[in-house]
Formats: sequence, structure tokens, C-alpha cells
Amino acid sequence: MLIIGSDSRQGQGDGFGDPDEETAVLNDVNLLLHISEDHSHAEVVSFPRDMLIDIPTGCTDPDSGEELWEQYGVKINSVLDYGGMPCVVKTVENLTGLTIPFAGTVQFMGAAAISEAVGGVEVCVAEPIEDVHTDLFLEAGTHELAGLEALQFLRTRYGVGDGSDLGRISNQQVFMSALARELQSDGTLTDPLKLYSIAKAALDNMQLSSTLGDPTKLVSIAKAATDIDLAKIAFVQYPTGYVDDFAAVVPTEAAEAINLALQEDRPMLLDPTANADKDFASAGTSEPTEAPAEPAEPEPSTDASAEPTESAAPEPTAEALSGEVSGQTAAETRCSAGRTLADQ
Repeated sequence: MLIIGSDSRQGQGDGFGDPDEETAVLNDVNLLLHISEDHSHAEVVSFPRDMLIDIPTGCTDPDSGEELWEQYGVKINSVLDYGGMPCVVKTVENLTGLTIPFAGTVQFMGAAAISEAVGGVEVCVAEPIEDVHTDLFLEAGTHELAGLEALQFLRTRYGVGDGSDLGRISNQQVFMSALARELQSDGTLTDPLKLYSIAKAALDNMQLSSTLGDPTKLVSIAKAATDIDLAKIAFVQYPTGYVDDFAAVVPTEAAEAINLALQEDRPMLLDPTANADKDFASAGTSEPTEAPAEPAEPEPSTDASAEPTESAAPEPTAEALSGEVSGQTAAETRCSAGRTLADQ
């Protein structure tokens, strides 16, 4: 499922700039949720908004319906305006080699409303966050965030990490991992009434693909994650490197390991030291996550009369990612690396 965060100001009220002046419709947040076929692991992959990609053929103009030309080497956050939500899906499919059947787009106030519906999220802040651009000011410590304050936390860039979009992604992973822990610990994922309430909030506040037209589909997706071990829910930043003028990023060779793990439905094993040397990363020491144990080989039967049986297909093993790939699991409590005005 591809979740797209749009920065369109249309219909968002005061506080986000003048919609007549800020007319861009940019998909600044692009999250790919993958739940394994056997529901034993899940991954959420974040694609940096300034990543250069190719837009494939098959996209149509959202207004006229006319077929659009393919594009090469454009920023991924320009795709929503170019070809709408279906084109963003096609572009990520082209990048990863996947088929993505579900998608949804959410604007600012929609994200705030959904955070209210889940009951708020408690996050850890290592150093104070000071961001005049989103009007977010948080002292070091733990904070329960919901509504507008949760939205500000998800949007802040200048107030965290190195002030880049990569730092914002790391900050969003702090929020999402805390959300996963809370949804499991408070029983939300096993409570039909709570799930339907959240699903209705999504339906009311998101533009969803036709495949997500009723709340039961959203509830079934949520229930698929009910029993997944938190250590096997990985939040991964798609690996990129800066171009020469630092105005954009491009996928690195390590991105192919992400693509293959997704295509082959294998869990991703993050390097516990991966965040240590990255200025944009969240704060705190991540505990190592052990790879799933290899299944033991069955002992050969000594019963000559035993009927031969078909051997089961081997379970997919974890993809050990290089130290270039940053992220965290839902089992890890990391803290936002706050950034004060003096550091900006």
C-alpha cells in the first residue's frame, strides 16, 4: 500500500500559507507499506521527496485524461502534480519492480484528524525541537502528540536532525514506530470498534484508490499486522546519495537489496550501527535485531513403510542490509534528534 502525503494547501484553512500563492501539489511524503504474505513481518519504506526518478509511460493528465509522456530524472515529489495518485503508484512500481494494489493520498488536516482517531502517540525527544516554519517547539523528554501538534511533528524539517528531508524521514520513523507499539499494546488491532473508527477517519480524510472503497478492506489490512513481532516491523529509508550540487538525491546500489527483499517477500534485517554516522538520523542506541533462525533440517525417517511426503518450501530468510541503509524497527525506542534555532 502506497501512502502519499500531499502538501496542497487547498481546503486546509489558515496556518499553511495562502493557497492562491502556494499552488504546488507536491507528494513530499511517499511511504510504501508491505505486509508479508504469511503476516510474519512488515516493512515501511520511505522515499526521499528530492530523489530523482523516471516516470514511466501510462500516466494520464488528472484534468484532461490525456496520456502523458514519460519523464527522466525528475524529483519524485513532482509526480502527484504531473499525473495524480495513479501516476505516483506507477512510478514507485517502476522503481521497485512491485505491483501495488492499494494507495491513498492525505493532506495536512487529514493527517491531523487520523492522528486524533488513533488516540495520539507518545514520542521521545532527545534535544529541544525549535521550528518556526511549522510552529513546533518541544522540550527534551516525552510528549503525547495528537491532532495539529502531531502534524507539526511529522512536517518538521528544520527542527530535527541535519535540517534536511532525510532528517524529517528519520523523525517520521520515530513517530511511526511509537504508533506501532501503541496500537499493539493497547489492543487497538484486536478491537473491531476501534479499527472501524480509524478506518472511517481514513475514509473521511484521505483520497483512496478504488480498491480501498470500504472500511472493511482497511480493517482487514490492519488486522494482518495484529500478531507481527515488533522486531520484525522495519521502517527503512530508501538509500540515496546526493548529486554533485546537493540539490537532489539518487538511489544508491544498496537500493537494489530493498527492491529484491520486497519482490521476494523477505524480511529486512537492519544493521544496528547504520544510524551512528548519519547526521540526519534519530537519536539513541538501537538494540541489535536478530535474524530469524534457520529452520532445522528434518531427521531422515528410518521407517521403511512410511509414505514419502513432499518437502515444504523453505521459508524466506532475512535480507541483511548494508550499513548504508538507515532506519529502525518498531521494537526500538529511538528519540527525535532535536535542533534548536541556534543550530539552524
